[in-house]
Formats: sequence, C-alpha cells, structure tokens
Amino acid sequence: MQTIKPDMGDLPYVIGPYKEPIASVRPGETFRVETLDAFADKVDSPDADLAKIVRVPYVNPCTGPIYVEGAEPGDTLTVRVDDIVLPRDYAVSAIIPDFGGVCGTVLTRVLNAPLEQRLLLHPITAEGIVHDPSLNIPPIPIEAFYGTIGTAPAVEAVSTLSAGFHGGNLDAADVCPGNVVMLPVQVPGALLFIGDGHAAQGDAEICGVAAETPTVGTLTVGLVKGRAIPTPRIENNEFIMSVGSARPLEDAARVAFYDLVTWVEADYGLDRFAAYQLASQVAKVRLANVVDVLYSIVAKFPKRYLPGA
Repeated sequence: MQTIKPDMGDLPYVIGPYKEPIASVRPGETFRVETLDAFADKVDSPDADLAKIVRVPYVNPCTGPIYVEGAEPGDTLTVRVDDIVLPRDYAVSAIIPDFGGVCGTVLTRVLNAPLEQRLLLHPITAEGIVHDPSLNIPPIPIEAFYGTIGTAPAVEAVSTLSAGFHGGNLDAADVCPGNVVMLPVQVPGALLFIGDGHAAQGDAEICGVAAETPTVGTLTVGLVKGRAIPTPRIENNEFIMSVGSARPLEDAARVAFYDLVTWVEADYGLDRFAAYQLASQVAKVRLANVVDVLYSIVAKFPKRYLPGA
C-alpha cells in the first residue's frame, strides 16, 4: 500500500489545476495519506505567537494534488474514508483575532477591538480529548475527520480556507471513517487535495478552530464514469447527504437541499415535490461551519425513507 506524504517544499494553500501531482492512484486503490494540521504542525506551546508562526492566507495546508487515473471531466470521484489515525498526542485550538463566528472579521466589519489571541494544547488520551485540565469536565470523544477535501476546479485556484462546489474547507464532520465522499471531476485526473485533520469539532466550528491535528488516513478511491454532480455529496449506511456552501447561511441551505431533493428525484424515482415535502418531515441538518469564506451546511436524507432503498 503506498503512502502519500505532503510536499514539504511546496505545500499547497490553494486547490486548483496548476500544481503538478505528487502521486497517482488507480480507481479501487486503497492508500495511506499523511496530512499536517491547519497550522502546518508549527504550534507546540500555548505560549506560541500565532502572528509569527502563521501568516494568512498560508493556513490549512493540504496534501496533494493526487492524480486519479482515468478520471475525466464529467465524472464523479468517490473517496471512502476507511480510517484516520492521529499520530500526535495533542490537538491545538485557538481564538484568532479577526476570525470566528461571533466577532468582527475581515468579512464582517465592526468597530470593536479584535479578540485577543488564545492558544490551547489539548492532550489526547485513551479516554478522549482533554479540553482544559483545569476544568472539571469529561474528556471529549475523539471523532476524527478531514476538514478539507476537494478536487481541482477547471480554471480557478481556490484558497484551502474556502469551501465551494469543488469541496474544499467544508469543516463537515461527516467526512469521517465509514463514509464515502463524492466530488465533481472538472479536470483530467481529478486532482484530489486533502488536509485539515480534526480530532473533534462542534457543529458550526464557532470560534473558527477545531481540535486541530495531523493525520494518517487510509482512503479508497473510485470513479462514477460519465455522471457529474453539482456539489459535494456524502453517503453512509444511514443517510445520503448533500453539502451546500455559500453566504448568507440560508443560501448554503438552499444549495444543499436543492441537491438533496433532486438527488432523491433522479435516483429513487420520487416526484420532485413529493421529495421536497418528505424532506420537510424527515431530513436532518448539520451546520458544518459559520466562520469560513463561505458557510457550509450538510443536508441529510435518512435512507429508510427512500423508496426501494
């Protein structure tokens, strides 16, 4: 089994078609991939000065691009997340000035002073993640996932801090072991990028930073030939899921639910408006993030309510 490591001499901070692939995989192949954390593994102390270590927009480096043999524009790439191992015994979180869901940012301007930087290193133990040893609370369960996964757009190079129709920085905790992520193929070889490992994250990632960790993942790729999808999708034994990314938040929901309803219509034979009405009764929603360049929502349709599923 091949192991694909990040290109430390040229870490990608955009997802696009212009960087040469660092590795190639075949449909059906299972491989390992190593990723750095969102701060490129540079934070090793709560006393570190993020302003000196991290220079925006050089945040959230990915491993990639990974060339998928036979992938052509108009196909769908499938990525099954088989396993994620956390190779470090701590995670990092932070409050970052001018970044977060309940403060002024460069996209949401207020006259208040920026928040003060705050760094925490969270020990990872067999029992879970210790948020703060001084707090008398139980460990947080480890629920590892990839915050960023995407394929190259046809022309654009999109910051790894942003989500979009190509995938990207979704911060969706459903990109986790046991689930299959579906991404549009817009260039030959698909050019898969992956990174931003999280040991855990609350819905919305409200302060803008999860429990950030490097990862060693095991993935299996596949191709659905000649079938394009308009936005990322995820599937497991319980749900089919559509991911919408936009601003404002209600437009992200519209993107996700439009895709979910039309997916049910196309693949499960239910009339569009019957699917729309049924979704209003049974659908679930994960608010993935309200902090990034675009906000992301995961709309979920329970498989037990899909005709013939």
